[in-house]
Amino acid sequence: MRELLQRVIRSVRSGETSLAYEEAKRLAASPKAADRRAVARHSAARPEILYYLTSDSDEEVRASVAANDATPVQADLILARDRAERVRVDLAQKIARLTPTLSDEQHDRLRDATCEVLEILVRDQVTRVREVIAAVLKDVANAPPHVIRMLARDSEIVVAGPVLQFSPVLSDEDLLEIIRCAPVAGALTAIARRAEVRAPVADAIGESTDEAAITALLENPSAQIREETLDRLVERAPGVADWHRPLVARPWLPVSAARKLARFVAQSLLKVLAERRDLDPETAREVKAAVLERIDAAPEPEVSEPPKPARQPKHTAISEALSRARALKAAGALDEATVISALDTDRSFVRAALATLGDLPLEVVDRVLTAHSPKGITALAWHCGLGMSAAVKMQIHLGQIAPSAVLHGRGGGYPLSEEAMRWQLEFFGGVVAPAGR
Repeated sequence: MRELLQRVIRSVRSGETSLAYEEAKRLAASPKAADRRAVARHSAARPEILYYLTSDSDEEVRASVAANDATPVQADLILARDRAERVRVDLAQKIARLTPTLSDEQHDRLRDATCEVLEILVRDQVTRVREVIAAVLKDVANAPPHVIRMLARDSEIVVAGPVLQFSPVLSDEDLLEIIRCAPVAGALTAIARRAEVRAPVADAIGESTDEAAITALLENPSAQIREETLDRLVERAPGVADWHRPLVARPWLPVSAARKLARFVAQSLLKVLAERRDLDPETAREVKAAVLERIDAAPEPEVSEPPKPARQPKHTAISEALSRARALKAAGALDEATVISALDTDRSFVRAALATLGDLPLEVVDRVLTAHSPKGITALAWHCGLGMSAAVKMQIHLGQIAPSAVLHGRGGGYPLSEEAMRWQLEFFGGVVAPAGR
């Protein structure tokens, strides 16, 4: 009898397709958690046995049942309210993964049963559970529309952002309603980065006060920005330097906008503007004349007295810091301890070290730090190959995050998924692939 039981256990653990009912029942009632886990993972386990294991005292057993495609919907409904976050996360991954593969007939059953599980999970208080569903369903064309709309209105940008940016399920009416309802910070930027932003949505973003979202809209070559909207943005642009370059580089630029831009954009952008080939000859001449007029009117540089070193302290400090950081990296001495030791004494060096470790533009590092975002700074630390303890110190010392709002690790590791942290970096304009990993 003992040999038979050992053979059954080996069969279950190896994932063989057949599993005798009576043998599975005995293993499911075994006092050994390893035996019950093996049954919970088995693809041929009977639904009633998997249902029985939803009340198992071992969290890993319940998580295995949650991840098992053979688990019946009735069991999934129980697990959707499980006390353990891991169980609900595993269930969310399975439900979201199976949704795009369902046939029309199965979709009817989904609406009647499994969709109830999905709705419970997208209301879960733990962000990670909702984030998992959003990550899988964000670009699925046949995802349940009401679930996508719930995710798009989530209070966490790591959940709402991917859906707002990628989901083909969201209509212009959905997007306009979300914009009108003062969504979570970052939502308009995600919408502005969609592969297709039609004129009504572009108008709504352009009329907002969200400068970052408008920057993203202007940088999106596929965004359909009407002439009237562009003209209004050009009127506001003198005080928003981040808009100048994307305005000058728009695929199509109205004549009136080109003339206005020539009056205030930086010298480095004047040449780009003057050389646009889509301007009619008369407008091109006017723009070039405005360029020449501004160049002629520019004050002569002071040469009678050499510039004092104090005039450019920030530029000098960060240049020196970048050189030092690169030299340390080349010598293999730019590590976590070096960064942490400089947190209180040399902010310029820390910024330079993060840019060097992460192979990121300094502007991206500064954008993350000045946003005072716990998740953004955590993602930056991860990308640079630093540990979670360093991420906590960076949040406090660099991001001025209040102790009550600091994001802490879980079990010594990072609390966010790699996909979520890559998305955070992309949101701030960085690369999405982790550096040095």
